[in-house]
Amino acid sequence: MYRTHTCGELRIADIDKSVTLSGWVQRVRNLGGMTFIDLRDRYGITQLVFNSETEDKLSEAVRNLGREYVVQVTGKVAERSSKNSKIPTGDIEVIADGLKVLNASDLPPFTIEDETDGGEELRMKYRYLDLRRNPSRKALELRHKMALEIRNYMDKEGFMEVETPVLMKSTPEGARDFVVPSRMNPGQFYALPQSPQVFKQLLMVAGYDRYFQIVKCFRDEDLRADRQPEFTQIDCEMSFVDQEDVLNTFEGMTKHLFKSLRGVEIEGDFPRMPYSEAMKYYGSDKPDIRFDMRFVDLTSTASGKGFKVFDDAQYIGAICAQGCASYSRKDLDQLTDFVKRPQVGAQGLVYVKYNEDGSFKTSVDKFFAADDFKAWADFCGAKPGDLILILAGKEEKTLSALCELRLEMGSRLGLRNKNKFAPLWVVDFPLLEWDDETERYYAMHHPFTSPKVEDVELLDTNPAEVRANAYDLVINGVEIGGGSIRIHNDELQQKMFKILGFSEEEAENQFGFLMNAFKYGAPPHGGVAFGFDRWVSLFAGLDSIREVIAFPKNNAGRDVMNDAPSAISDAQLNELMIELKGEAAKKVKEE
Repeated sequence: MYRTHTCGELRIADIDKSVTLSGWVQRVRNLGGMTFIDLRDRYGITQLVFNSETEDKLSEAVRNLGREYVVQVTGKVAERSSKNSKIPTGDIEVIADGLKVLNASDLPPFTIEDETDGGEELRMKYRYLDLRRNPSRKALELRHKMALEIRNYMDKEGFMEVETPVLMKSTPEGARDFVVPSRMNPGQFYALPQSPQVFKQLLMVAGYDRYFQIVKCFRDEDLRADRQPEFTQIDCEMSFVDQEDVLNTFEGMTKHLFKSLRGVEIEGDFPRMPYSEAMKYYGSDKPDIRFDMRFVDLTSTASGKGFKVFDDAQYIGAICAQGCASYSRKDLDQLTDFVKRPQVGAQGLVYVKYNEDGSFKTSVDKFFAADDFKAWADFCGAKPGDLILILAGKEEKTLSALCELRLEMGSRLGLRNKNKFAPLWVVDFPLLEWDDETERYYAMHHPFTSPKVEDVELLDTNPAEVRANAYDLVINGVEIGGGSIRIHNDELQQKMFKILGFSEEEAENQFGFLMNAFKYGAPPHGGVAFGFDRWVSLFAGLDSIREVIAFPKNNAGRDVMNDAPSAISDAQLNELMIELKGEAAKKVKEE
């Protein structure tokens, strides 16, 4: 056999056992009369010792060993004289009496260590090597354990896992679809699912009242740290429920995951925050509530005093940074540069230092009196020693910039501890959003989201004011997932399609199969979908979901390891009856 034990298994109780280990050479240390080799596999590292007696017999093989060679070693377990408390096998070593090289290795392009010298792009190109590193292994182990815990919890709650199609009909709403040409139906295309939305609703019609699935989804959209073209969802749907039923069920799942995987007990109910409040006080529909620093609207207090920036502003907002009145000019210049970055978009920053002696030092002294600054401080709840930071301009843009400034201050003050978790539900989203360019409404979530019962009448008179029966789970400023109670009434669904600008023919063409199903007794239903990759990265304390996906794409949506996407042959294109034109044809020809 290749091995009797793994490289993470042996302990003091195994002393004097004859063992066989197989794995990869982590490092070789030649100390003259003795050679030490760290042998690694998925389970850990075991130190091997080749003394002068065994080295004579195995000298050539030992001398020629390099990093990442795959070897098989036989020997006897002994107690280490110099123990290593940092690894579980640190009390023992294996005195080797046999060595077989199973496969040699080229020199890796970066060191296979926890702290590697490889940049992200290089590591992604050689992802199979990067996955040998402990941080990568631990991330995938966490992913595996989380999937098990989710399935166990959902099973106990009466949910059934059902697989839904990967090849489906394209729909133009939401993000762009990835489309797949059909060889057997020339000129027609499947789409890869952005979510299993319509299928899980059909399962509710079919009577499978508690469904879930850990499922791959696909969206052809611009990428960032928390987005990939293909990602994994925890997709769920329930029948005969209202919003509170859904929130309570998945609040329970969230608490279970925190307790079982992180050992964290989350007490009490998660706060419910209306979307309007999240935007007013945090400038974001996914507020980080690990710390306070809520926005204060100074528009009515600070305008009309002759300071043009404020007088011309639609909105003047402030945050209070406790204990920061001691910030130097350099600190304040850095904050000003931060808010002027294109990603933030503010024109400038006004500061007010509320000094310990009760005086004020500001960047707008000549425009305002001390009484004005005291009034602002009172509005902000500031105390001597605090710093007030103010942005002004168009309301939507200023709220967004103030949100970024608040998060930056939270990071600078150490208030965004990755081991502290603050979950909440954001509720009562707008049902619709208006697009000036196309001059029509779009569903903020999807066309099947139910309006709040008390707002249904507004669909006929003021659609923009209608609130959705929708909810998002937000943890530490990250949207972990979201969902809604669905429309199950055919008349209301038709009205929704009409508001969204669908003709009867378009609605029938795209969603007729679902509407037909609703004619056969659709129950009240609702659900939620969580970003599985985001869950894992949150629990792992990582900022990018790429690190918790075995083989991710880069920021350009490319797999740099196998060079996908790539061109296909003319024969394949002809078989699919696809002719490349314009820039696409020119690019392929150049390549």
